[in-house]
Amino acid sequence: MLRNGQKAPPSNKIRLWVISFDSNSIIADLDQRGAKIVISQHPRRTKPLPFDAEMYKWRHLIENFFCKLKEFKRIAMRADKTDKSFAAFIHLAAAIISSR
Repeated sequence: MLRNGQKAPPSNKIRLWVISFDSNSIIADLDQRGAKIVISQHPRRTKPLPFDAEMYKWRHLIENFFCKLKEFKRIAMRADKTDKSFAAFIHLAAAIISSR
């Protein structure tokens, strides 16, 4: 069960799980479900866990892109009335971000 009370997706649907904290119990649970761990680890961890550095770089880029996308108030507040106009504005914002 997740922190907000929702159930976790079935293990066959988990491919990548990004968490913002480093906990042995959560990592063990995710390993058991077959998830790939791509998180930054606490620098003072006694036994550092192996992780895919290249995958972590891509995760970081995607996370930064979503942060930049949320700078557009209309996207952050989901102010558009229809899914089509919301998707169109996401495309427009992505084009503006990539042109910077």
